[in-house]
Amino acid sequence: MREFVIRENDADTRLDKFVAKAVPLLPTNLIQKYIRLKRIKVNSGRAKPDTRLCIGDKIEMYLNDEFFEKTRASKAQNKLDASFPNIIYEDKNIMLLNKPAGISVHDDEAGGETLIAQILSYLASRGEWNPDEENAFIPALCNRIDRNTSGIVIAAKNAEALRIMNDKIKKRELSKYYLCLVIGKPKPPCGTLKGYIFKDAKENRVYVRPTSCPGAKTAITKYSTIKTNGEISLIECELITGRTHQIRAQMANAGHPLVGDGKYGRNADNKKYGMKYQALCSYKLVFDFTTPSGCLEYLNKKVFTIKDIPLKNKYF
Repeated sequence: MREFVIRENDADTRLDKFVAKAVPLLPTNLIQKYIRLKRIKVNSGRAKPDTRLCIGDKIEMYLNDEFFEKTRASKAQNKLDASFPNIIYEDKNIMLLNKPAGISVHDDEAGGETLIAQILSYLASRGEWNPDEENAFIPALCNRIDRNTSGIVIAAKNAEALRIMNDKIKKRELSKYYLCLVIGKPKPPCGTLKGYIFKDAKENRVYVRPTSCPGAKTAITKYSTIKTNGEISLIECELITGRTHQIRAQMANAGHPLVGDGKYGRNADNKKYGMKYQALCSYKLVFDFTTPSGCLEYLNKKVFTIKDIPLKNKYF
């Protein structure tokens, strides 16, 4: 038998969701079965899968030992290296990091170091997160950007901050701005790109359609030309919606693919300008909360910007 005591980060979590996170090797069908058979109890009594847990509750699990093998601790034992991103902002609830191009935010088929693994190592080294003491909560990313896109990524250090930040992103109470280099000179120099994006999972790419179709989602991007030499232009984009590859696909569809974009751009252009990755950086984040924001209220109306962005001056 293993006993777990509910801490602040686990409070108000459903029992079945808590068990799934605390014992990730336990199959979902067995979670439901063992709760029903009272092999998983709350405060020594019967509970339902949707029972909401409170601070101090004791969860007793009468399970085989193999289900309790450690699966998280190793992620926090990696040594920090030179690839750890610059920290733009940090407090007790969140971190804003400048992710370099070429690093994945989560594990993917490409393998290698990931941003979340580096964050866990960082927090563990500072004593802000201990995988052996936490029951179910793991610090997590609130947003993600492509492996080969650089810029601001938000990480939550506790469950309450994660819940609130995810809610704010869902309600679009954060404004995200990107800088990119595109081929050509957009006409008009400022405007709004509207369309419908359809994702082809097999190809891992998206297609922009002028009208809606099954599976397609609305995509809206505002853009403004900052600099141009006629051949390439530095553009600021504001995401009104947040779809996969939105800026890359919409700019390419408008006739102005990003410099260095191997998926939506042109090989001849990419070779000419020698960009290893798509010239795209999530450089500014604005918190614009319009609904209650709990422990993150102090962030409202704050603006965070990456100052040193090489592509701003690379070709001008």
